[in-house]
Amino acid sequence: MSPAEQPRGTEGTGAGPSAADGAPAPDAAQRPDAGVPDPAPGDHGTHGDPGYHGDKSGYLRRLKLIEGQVRGVHRMVDEDAYCIDVLTQISAVSKALQSVALGLADDHIHHCVHAAARSGDTEELDRKMDEIMAAVKRLMK
Repeated sequence: MSPAEQPRGTEGTGAGPSAADGAPAPDAAQRPDAGVPDPAPGDHGTHGDPGYHGDKSGYLRRLKLIEGQVRGVHRMVDEDAYCIDVLTQISAVSKALQSVALGLADDHIHHCVHAAARSGDTEELDRKMDEIMAAVKRLMK
């Protein structure tokens, strides 16, 4: 399942048909975001665009580079490259994805959470805070 097809809030959780490592999806109660209602697709609350909207082209460029790195790892395995060299490249891909994730989390806090705080809607603010904390927990796994 592509990230675009995957239900929002399940990225990297293993939810969906199967996890990337082949393990079964975790029980809903075991998910770090258990109890946090999933927002509707495209739900940006009361403020419109997603937090990364201002640097969308930058994120897309970085993701395209990471995509190339992953293809390079695939090629290395296909060509029977030395194990440590493959692991080194996998580590680089992981770090690059973590960097993108931290940028998105920062944008979410400074845009989405900030907008919810400014709105005065405490329920919306609580929902945004719960969302970011669940996302941080998933990133730290």
